[in-house]
Order: sequence, then C-alpha cells, then structure tokens
Amino acid sequence: MKKTLPVVALMGPTASGKTGLAIELAKHLDGEVVSVDSALIYRGMDIGTAKPTEEERDGVPHWLIDTHDPSESYSVSAFFDDAIAKVSEIQDRGKVPLLTGGTMMYFNALVNGIAALPAANQAIREQIEAEAVELGWQALHTRLSEIDPICAEKIHPNDPQRLIRALEVYLSSGKPLSWWQAQPHRKAPFEMIQFAIAPIERSDLHARIAQRFDIMLDNNFVEEVEKLHARPQLHVDLPAIRSVGYRQVWEYLDGVVDYSTMREKGIIATRQLAKRQITWLRGWKSLFWLDTFADDNLKKMLGKITP
Repeated sequence: MKKTLPVVALMGPTASGKTGLAIELAKHLDGEVVSVDSALIYRGMDIGTAKPTEEERDGVPHWLIDTHDPSESYSVSAFFDDAIAKVSEIQDRGKVPLLTGGTMMYFNALVNGIAALPAANQAIREQIEAEAVELGWQALHTRLSEIDPICAEKIHPNDPQRLIRALEVYLSSGKPLSWWQAQPHRKAPFEMIQFAIAPIERSDLHARIAQRFDIMLDNNFVEEVEKLHARPQLHVDLPAIRSVGYRQVWEYLDGVVDYSTMREKGIIATRQLAKRQITWLRGWKSLFWLDTFADDNLKKMLGKITP
C-alpha cells in the first residue's frame, strides 16, 4: 500500500493561492499537508506568514507548522529529515502526503538530494553569534574566506544564517562546508508529482501581494511583531525575524522607518521574494503549471494524480 500512494508537491510564489488549493486537494485525496515553508515552523508568527488557521485547515492535518520558537534556527538538512519522516508516517496511515509551500531550497533538497552535513552544534553557534556582536559580520565573513573561500564567495556578509552555518560546520568537524557539499548526496526515498501555481501576469501577482500585506496590517500584524519585539532574546539577525514582512515591521518598531515606509518596504520585499521563487521554478524540471485564476485547477491536478 505504502509504495502505491503518490507524493504530491504544490509549489509557487507567495500569494499565488497554494494554501487553499492544497487543502481542497487533500480533502479529495484523503491526504495530509506537509508544510514546505521556512517561516511557518515558528510559533507566534501567524499573521505575517499567512499561516492557515484551524478553520481554514478544515480538518485536514498539517505538519511542520508551529514546531519551533522564533529564537531557534532550522536548517535545510533538518527539514529534509523531518519531511521524509512525515511523508513516511502519512503513507503508513494510508493517506496521501501533499507537500506545499514556497521555500524553494527545501523543495530542491527533496528533488535533488542534500549533502550529509554535521549536526547543528548550539554551543558553537552561540560562540559565533557572540563573536559577531563583538567583531561584526564582515569580520566573520573574512574569516570564512580564509577557511572556505568557495562558500565565502557564495555567502553575502549580510546573510547571518548561512554564514553561521558555514563556520559552525568547519568548527565542529574540522572540514569546510564546501568539502561536505562535494560528498555524495542523500536522496529522498520517494518521487513527487510536481505542480506549480502562479498568476499568468506578473502584475496580478503584485496586486495580490499588496492586497494581502494590507490585510495583514489590518489584522494586527504590527501587534503580532510587537510581542516578538518585546522578547529580549529575539533580534533582527535571527532567521525568523529576517522573514519577509517581519524585518520591515521590526524596523518600524525600532523607529528606523515610519509606518508608510514600512508598508512600502514590506510589499517590495515580498515582491522580491516572489521573483526569486519564480526564477527557481522557471528552471525546474517536471513541473505541471497551474493558473491562479483558473477554475479547474483541482480537476487538472486530480487528472494528473489519478489518471
């Protein structure tokens, strides 16, 4: 039974309509949703991530949502392991796994495999973060250039998450991250029927992004970030707070920008995220594309999954 059950992937840029379609599909397939989103894992970050509410989930089980505190980091490797475990559990229950989200690096790991990296080391990570406070991220990037010039060329000094991970791997294993990445990759033990959804016109996606950001603001997004901002252990360089929208509201709460500028920067950042997501998807193989505004997307998906 387990081997005959399909694994379905629904990708797409932010605000393209993935969530609603995934829930509708899961109901028809007797399936369960596995989130492929680097922001939905964080508790207390609901409005700005457009996290589906219990009412919106409508009884469909969702996994890899609300699993971590915003103070914690979550790697591609951790997602890879968690997603494989969830897919196996769902299939063992005789259900269809439906992986949906917009974090393309996560989907890439499942489709193309992932390097076998050393486990996270919290003590080393905290040491690196302390040095960053004292010396600055540029100094740590310079150090990475000496340790691992291949990775340093790919990692921007203003990308603390990847910079920390590259240094952490070297300090915990004695080998640079680029060495680990060159080793044989681990592969997911399943293949996916892959769909992507987006509006045909980029202007329509931009309009949906602006509308959704305004709805978030109307639904107390600023108040949600205020609660995070009040926590002393959270800061703007954490992966959770660097999420699109949250960083811009954080700057507003810090007095760096006014409300109008925050809104504008939040919408622009979301558009830039969507552009990166679409760029990934345009180069993807084996994708069946859906139009956000088509009224027969469910029928098309079911036709591909259960011909």
